[in-house]
Amino acid sequence: MTVQPSLQTEGPAHTNYDVVIIGSGMGGGTLAYALKDSGASVLLVERGGFVPQEPENWDPDAVFEQGRYKNAEKWYSETGEAFNPGTYYYVGGNTKFYGSSLVRFRREDFSASEHEEGTSPRWPFDYDALAPYYSRAEHVYKVHGDHDDDPTLPRSEPFPYPAIGHEPEIQAVADGLRRQGLTPSNIPLGIDWRQGGACLRCRTCDGFPCRVLAKMDADVACVRPALESGNVEILTGAYAEKVLTDAAGQTATGVELVVGGRSIVVEAGKVVVSCGAVNSAALLLRSADDQHPNGLANSSGMLGRNYMVHNNSIMVAFHPKRNKVDFQKTLYFNDYLLKGTKDFPYPLGHVQLIGKLQGAMLVGQKPFIPKWALDIAAGHSLDWWLFTEDLPDPENRVTLRDDKAIQINWKPNNVRAHQLLVKKVKRILQKMGYPMIFSETTGIAVNSHQAGTIRAGEDPRTSVLDPTCRTHDVDNLFVVDSSFFPSLPVMNPALTIAANAFRVADHIVPGASQHWAATRQNQFLPITPVLTGSNHND
Repeated sequence: MTVQPSLQTEGPAHTNYDVVIIGSGMGGGTLAYALKDSGASVLLVERGGFVPQEPENWDPDAVFEQGRYKNAEKWYSETGEAFNPGTYYYVGGNTKFYGSSLVRFRREDFSASEHEEGTSPRWPFDYDALAPYYSRAEHVYKVHGDHDDDPTLPRSEPFPYPAIGHEPEIQAVADGLRRQGLTPSNIPLGIDWRQGGACLRCRTCDGFPCRVLAKMDADVACVRPALESGNVEILTGAYAEKVLTDAAGQTATGVELVVGGRSIVVEAGKVVVSCGAVNSAALLLRSADDQHPNGLANSSGMLGRNYMVHNNSIMVAFHPKRNKVDFQKTLYFNDYLLKGTKDFPYPLGHVQLIGKLQGAMLVGQKPFIPKWALDIAAGHSLDWWLFTEDLPDPENRVTLRDDKAIQINWKPNNVRAHQLLVKKVKRILQKMGYPMIFSETTGIAVNSHQAGTIRAGEDPRTSVLDPTCRTHDVDNLFVVDSSFFPSLPVMNPALTIAANAFRVADHIVPGASQHWAATRQNQFLPITPVLTGSNHND
């Protein structure tokens, strides 16, 4: 497989397509792949370009201090304060910079569950409806894992690839957790780690673009194979201004795009919005017309509402003689995922290691500490991400300012459960001998797990989408990203977004999944990386 994709940059090759997909991240990119052999003509629209393969991909100073790849516009809080969101506009979307954690939601996550501050609602379909599509996504994204070691989700089939295992320091952490009666598990990861694979297990994975294309992001795993099929076209540098409808407002007719400063219209038999939970809601709000004055497909008034991002904390444990690791993100534990404590009988959350911190990655949070000191500290740190479920709240929402800029109205909820999780994990690490432990709760700019702004449900009065992710109001308009989530279970949402894209593909083009089954063996062809500059030394 080559890695130099053909693409359109001046405008689409045609004026009309069977399916136009707006956004090439985990939802849109996977959907384009799912439809590539369906017989439908597909245009994939992306406002950014391809992330270049270059030495700076693996340079912490360039990526974090200099913000080389940050290209999102500023968003605004409810008080009008501007902030830089953790969002990237590239082919592959945010997955170009994710840590490739590809975890299934648990069976219980699709049912209603009780929390201190309210009920997490049930989904309009259950785990079994998504299970075969989870399997498909795991194969396409080359997921490595151990199907026996996580008691919170019994599996009926093994992962496509075995777990990649822990470095010695992380294995010692796993052993320490077990001595306290906990059940550490291998994080399911989507990387090209196999005989002849490209992965180097370096420390520049989580938060970095992969220079050798060994991280199974939406671009590498799905968009490029879709383009090679010859049935999918991509238009980069194209901003979707609005979705257009017929005079009655019941059928989407196409999309108005801005390409190179000029406006063009592309007609479509079906339109799919896959811009991420915030930008998908913003696009439909911008698409208001006479028939939909409050935003396209918004007869329920739910468009943009129920924004969720998880309650997140980063926890860093220091030990002067430990933690010399490169590929750190291999372990998580779920002992408090479905339960709390004797005094707090509600779920607390999920705990996982993140990619290895480096000094340049801490400069933004600790600007008054010399970088040399941050480098030393990061060289002996054990780095965790803790997250707890936040509940859908209609007042947590995406709106547009008068200039159509994005505004996020957000107030964290279910906070006490997260505070208790932080205390629990600190005690666990203290028992393991870590003398210094610091934690920090993330703010409005950390939105990599954004979800819920265009929720799916059976009732058109309380939801925007039906269970197939088609809008209740517009019969050929679909939304395929985390916007549809009725709740946000405490797992990384990427695999669920991909699995749902495969599921919805069968509703957009009936029988699309049959074509995937016929070509499944092609998923394991090697990727030949094309680099510029010198080789990576990690």
